[in-house]
Amino acid sequence: MKRLLNPWWAILTVLLMTFVRYEDGFFVETARLKSFDYTIAQSPKVESQSIVLLDIGEQALKDKGQWPWKRDEVAKIVNRLWVNGAGIITLNLLFAEEDRLGGDETFAKVISDKLVLGTQVASTKALDTKGKEASVAIVGGDPDDILNWIPEYQGMVSNIDSINNNLAGVGVVSTMPEIDGVTRRIPMLTRVGKEMYPSLALETLRVYAEDDLYQAKIGESGVIAVRVPNYDTIYTDTYSRVWINWANEFTHYELTEELDYSVFADKIVIVGLTAEGLASSVATGVGTVGNHELQAHLLQSIIDGVTPVRPDFADFGELITTFLIGFTIIVLFRFIPVMWMSVPVAVVVGGVIYGTEYAYTNYLYLIDASWLLATILIVTLHSAFAKFMLEFLLKQQIKKQFGTYLSPALVEKLQKNPELLQLGGESKELSIMFTDVRGFTAISEHYGDDVQGLTSIMNRYMTAMTKRIIDNDGTVDKYIGDAQMAFWNAPVDDEHHAYNAVRTGLDMINDLKVFNEEITAEGHPPFAMGLGINTDTVVVGNMGSDQRFDYTCLGDGVNLGARIEGQTKTYGVDIIIGENTADAIATDFNFTTLQLDCIAVKGKTKGVDIYTVVEGVWGRKFDHDDMMRMYFEQNFKGATKMCESLKGYFDGQLDGFYDIWIERCKGMKVKKDWDGVYRPTTK
Repeated sequence: MKRLLNPWWAILTVLLMTFVRYEDGFFVETARLKSFDYTIAQSPKVESQSIVLLDIGEQALKDKGQWPWKRDEVAKIVNRLWVNGAGIITLNLLFAEEDRLGGDETFAKVISDKLVLGTQVASTKALDTKGKEASVAIVGGDPDDILNWIPEYQGMVSNIDSINNNLAGVGVVSTMPEIDGVTRRIPMLTRVGKEMYPSLALETLRVYAEDDLYQAKIGESGVIAVRVPNYDTIYTDTYSRVWINWANEFTHYELTEELDYSVFADKIVIVGLTAEGLASSVATGVGTVGNHELQAHLLQSIIDGVTPVRPDFADFGELITTFLIGFTIIVLFRFIPVMWMSVPVAVVVGGVIYGTEYAYTNYLYLIDASWLLATILIVTLHSAFAKFMLEFLLKQQIKKQFGTYLSPALVEKLQKNPELLQLGGESKELSIMFTDVRGFTAISEHYGDDVQGLTSIMNRYMTAMTKRIIDNDGTVDKYIGDAQMAFWNAPVDDEHHAYNAVRTGLDMINDLKVFNEEITAEGHPPFAMGLGINTDTVVVGNMGSDQRFDYTCLGDGVNLGARIEGQTKTYGVDIIIGENTADAIATDFNFTTLQLDCIAVKGKTKGVDIYTVVEGVWGRKFDHDDMMRMYFEQNFKGATKMCESLKGYFDGQLDGFYDIWIERCKGMKVKKDWDGVYRPTTK
């Protein structure tokens, strides 16, 4: 039974999920595409400044009659747009047959000297039709190789020759739905036989750039990019397709008799049918849109250079990541209790989601998180169930074996972690922090007999301070009344433990200001805090008796940390750090360390240098150091004068210290045998 429940069996689940991702079947691909829809749809919308849409809708048919109109009516619309300063006019309308009403000649004449683009539609039927092809220069390979990658159609339904010959350009508006029937990508090039045809967006760029041809770069795995020589490169997928970025909003104008055409000045105007029964609608990742609006999104994406990209490394990277994260979760389950695994799993899930959004937001990379998240879920459930059952069986066994001669409380601890019975520790350098609430007696008096109120406010204070310690990778050792003890570099190694301890201390002081603002607004008295940090080699591990023990640290360095915390009030500062801590962060530009004194704490005869720390780099640190040098040289007048000049610097954080120091200097006398060590009489 235990063998079957071994969490390592979840490796088979990881391998299965990885294999399914490798096969990349319908379900996997559909999930991936849906995740891309979500990713792209999260981008903030931007109002287009260059493209507007002119809709031929219900009102237009009411004004001018049934569709299709005589083409000289379309010519009038084109002419009015051009006269009113339209930059490029794109007619997302097809004129495949001669006008039965005889308007072709007028229409052709009107468009002949204007930047007017038309459309053509690729057909999968065996049609003896040929559209207006393009000249494409191939870069990076045999020109015939591109034929293996460009989407091929049987024919091209285009406009009649008299119209095509007078249009500035003709582009393909056919869509290429994905496996789920939704359009997300549009090919920049299509072909009929060996003839190449540009998309409407690509053709618009060519007309705008006044180029005569296109360039297509190919590699061994297909198309890499296309470009109009006078415009930026457009990176594509293997089949010359470009992902559409839907983060655009376009102004729609309904074609009416009262329409003010001046609004189209200097705009790319895309004209399309929107009337019910005539409009060509396309299913997309953001819902159904008209074909002319789809073309607008594609063109705007290319103009702005914000077409999403599926990077070449994505498939392989997602495959490997699926396996590695799945395997990592199994390993974590081996060492972390089930009840705590929700934390790393949540972190991993959050990291995957954040990474996906970060890749898109910063690089427009489309990274698939769907299958990876599914793998995390399934592997987690498998591993959790297996380990939960194993731990349950183990707890039952421990209870049976030890329940008769150990206390129930100890048995419960042993059930949670049998290794707790192994007492002992190791020597290790730690950065140890002590904090204490100043004026706790006054706070207690404020609450009087309201013990619950005092308990509640203390819990809020401890919660705020503890959160900062935990967030900065510290270990909360214990609470001693209104005091806290924490340390860094155990049980998890922390190369920068001194920095993290000091960073945490300063953050806690800042957090206390916010905390005080909250509670004073509620009518509670503010808190003050003293904080001491010392770095030293101590013994850390499970300490205690056979009946009760805690993970803590012991040693002279611990005692010194507690002692220097007690001196914060004496020196008028919020934080004091020991000499080793100051040395460890001396070269860090985030802090400025300032010596306060050389002190022999109570119970010691040898002096140790103590420091305070402020954020940032302060040039007047050298003046402070000179003041301390004067003090130790017994130039007390010079030190006093320097203190006066330093007040107001360091954001005023040392003004209290300078006041205290001035008073001390005034009471000092020059002594021949003075060692410079201050020996306080209190802790």
